[in-house]
Amino acid sequence: MHRIPALIAISFLLSGPPARAAEAPDPFLWLEDVSSPRAMAWVQAENAKTLSVLEGDKRFAGLNADALKIAEATDRIPDPALIGDQVYNFWRDDTHVRGIWRRTSKADYASAAPHWTTVLDLDALSTAEHANWVFKAANCPPPTYKRCMISLSDGGEDATTEREFDLTTGAFVTGGFVLPHSKQTIDWLDDDTLIVSRDWGPGTMTASGYPFVVKTLKRGQSLDQAVEVYRGQPSDVSVDPVVLHDGQGNKVALITRGVDFFHSETRWLTGQGLVRLALPEQLTLDGLLDNRIVFTTQQTWSLDGVGFKPGSVMAASPEQLTPPPPGQVAVLLDVPLIFEPGPRQSVDQVAVTANTVVASVYDNVRGSLLVFRHGPCEPGERHEAHWHLCQSASLPVAANSSATITTTSDLDDSLYYGVEGFLDPSRLYAADAASGSSALVKSLPPRFDASRDMVDQYEATSKDGTKIPYFVVHPKGMALDGTNPTILYAYGGFQVSETPFYSGNIGKLWLERGGVFVLANIRGGGEFGPAWHEAALKTHRQVAYDDFAAVGKDLIARGITSPRRLGIQGGSNGGLLMGVEFT
Repeated sequence: MHRIPALIAISFLLSGPPARAAEAPDPFLWLEDVSSPRAMAWVQAENAKTLSVLEGDKRFAGLNADALKIAEATDRIPDPALIGDQVYNFWRDDTHVRGIWRRTSKADYASAAPHWTTVLDLDALSTAEHANWVFKAANCPPPTYKRCMISLSDGGEDATTEREFDLTTGAFVTGGFVLPHSKQTIDWLDDDTLIVSRDWGPGTMTASGYPFVVKTLKRGQSLDQAVEVYRGQPSDVSVDPVVLHDGQGNKVALITRGVDFFHSETRWLTGQGLVRLALPEQLTLDGLLDNRIVFTTQQTWSLDGVGFKPGSVMAASPEQLTPPPPGQVAVLLDVPLIFEPGPRQSVDQVAVTANTVVASVYDNVRGSLLVFRHGPCEPGERHEAHWHLCQSASLPVAANSSATITTTSDLDDSLYYGVEGFLDPSRLYAADAASGSSALVKSLPPRFDASRDMVDQYEATSKDGTKIPYFVVHPKGMALDGTNPTILYAYGGFQVSETPFYSGNIGKLWLERGGVFVLANIRGGGEFGPAWHEAALKTHRQVAYDDFAAVGKDLIARGITSPRRLGIQGGSNGGLLMGVEFT
């Protein structure tokens, strides 16, 4: 049997059985004040106990050195972002601590050693301005891709300073747009007009600390000259503008009012004012194609009397989504459905190129990339007023892998996408969505020896009969005698899907030493769409705990491990899951 130190230790207190009337008050109530000096001192003391055990193990130094080497590796893939016909990347290393924003051509990016041109050096800027700038984002709209609004954060906080930058000169624009420090969302209406939500003064921020007033700002105007176009409510989460563009030159300006964390209202800014669109309140906006808003509905939804299931990918023009005048009946002229997932499928990502919609679709938690067109996929096919799945253009993804759309172009149908699995390091492909052609352009070297391991997928039956899938990464020829040290990991919240991933640390520190790693796809996540998430909300939260326990029991029943050799792990929402499971 291989003996491996725990990767995580969790300390917790139990306050005993339910209090009776005659019992004294909870002696640990002071822990509810989580940031109090007494509570923090207790945390530090408990952490010290854990660290003394871990650091006192004779294997600690070697394991720590292996982990540090992986963390400090510089041979990582520079994530591409397509702006016009150039590839941009934000890069940080020990030489560029705050980072550099840089660019190269597509052809050069595909080479082993691209020649990068630095566009903006955050270290130099911070030194010159005696600031602690963190690069947040760059908004460089078509069709020229010349002017950008750069989002800079002081030390990494949510609030940003927005400054106009010229890509042709590589400098901030003298006398250009500058929006001072605030939590804010901005976009371009045209070359000389921004649409902005920010702190405009007292009474313009929600109780959650985000703006709910949207204004337009012309070049040369001061903030107090901005013109209000929409005002939400202080009880909202936030109100944000977004301007969608497509490869045909169309542009749609939207304002989304986040009523709460899951529901929003969408309004279309027209020359005649705002129009509330008949979009679902639970949705993801994905882009614009042929002047159709592409979105994924997260709820049951109907348009003109036709119903669509949660998790479906849709596309409809703003005019089609505009409610008809009183007394008139709308007629569904163009079917808006692009893709409807099956009961064991989910849509993880949707992106738009100049002529296609590309979707990252998971079938029983295994990734694929599907390509859709409005009309025929191949020359000579009959044109119909609905969307087609282009079989010849669907992009290759290895089995038991995740598929991530990294960036797409609206000039053509080019895109970059990533693939990784438990035993396969990240690989980046350049592809053409129209033809389905793809080529490997970057890959990470392996961080551990995976030749002795394999991946299986099983199902456990939860308390209510629901089948819960889980992946098992284990040595080939593993004995099913219950002796295998096993880590069971899960998250189960916020519609986040836990898909196959590559971890150098898990591989080097655990799998290479004979350990077994298990990833459980419990309810609360998004592995099978919105319904999988909603099944574990509020008073139904118990099902997530039951699912996790069912996977643990199934591992033991199969002989993969035994109770004394089963460790469980989770972070954030998964950390709360661990507390319940331990209890």
